[in-house]
Order: sequence, then structure tokens, then C-alpha cells
Amino acid sequence: MYAIIRKNTYDPGKLAQAGPALAEFQALHAAQPGYAGSIDVDTGQGQRLIVNLWHTEQHARAAMTVLLPHVQRLLGPLMAGPSQFLGAGEVATTDLPLQRQPPQRLGQPGHPSEPAR
Repeated sequence: MYAIIRKNTYDPGKLAQAGPALAEFQALHAAQPGYAGSIDVDTGQGQRLIVNLWHTEQHARAAMTVLLPHVQRLLGPLMAGPSQFLGAGEVATTDLPLQRQPPQRLGQPGHPSEPAR
């Protein structure tokens, strides 16, 4: 599992009204191949620590390319400053239950295109 950690600073007034934009971005984010989940920690005064989890670094990089225009469109107007990259790397340990499984390849047992056995 691969993680990307950022610190975002939002305008608190804009953030309070941003439910639809945040929900739209989360849906786009979660739809990306290899997405394994996110942790969004509200540290107060519009600041959030964000941990995005991916099955692999390649999934994270591919998603970044797809999501960047949506970040600019949906999150950019809410920000009080630029997003700060804090770090990225392989997850060393976690005790989080895995809620999302790696995507299965076409033709593998369990893939929706395969008949149940």
C-alpha cells in the first residue's frame, strides 16, 4: 500500500458551504483504479491533514494525472493557500481493516465478467 500525505489550508467560510464540491471530488477520487481510502483530519482553523491510500505508487501517479483538473476546479476555490506536500511512500504498518480490495483483472475468478462457480 502506498500513501501520500498533504496539509491543506481552506478558507473556513468557504469550507462550511463546500459540501457538494467536497462530495463530488471524493466520488471522483474513490472511482480511480487502485484507490484504497483516505483519512482527512481536521486540525482546526481550516487546516486538514490528508492521507490518501493507494494499492501502488503507479495507481497514485495515474490518479494524480486524472484528478489534477478536478482538484483545481473543486478544491482550489476553497483553499486559503497552496496544498503542502508532506511526504509519500510505502505504508510500513497499519491496523486499518482493508475495506477496498485491489482491482481484479478481467478473466480472474471473482471478476464481474466471470460466472460464479
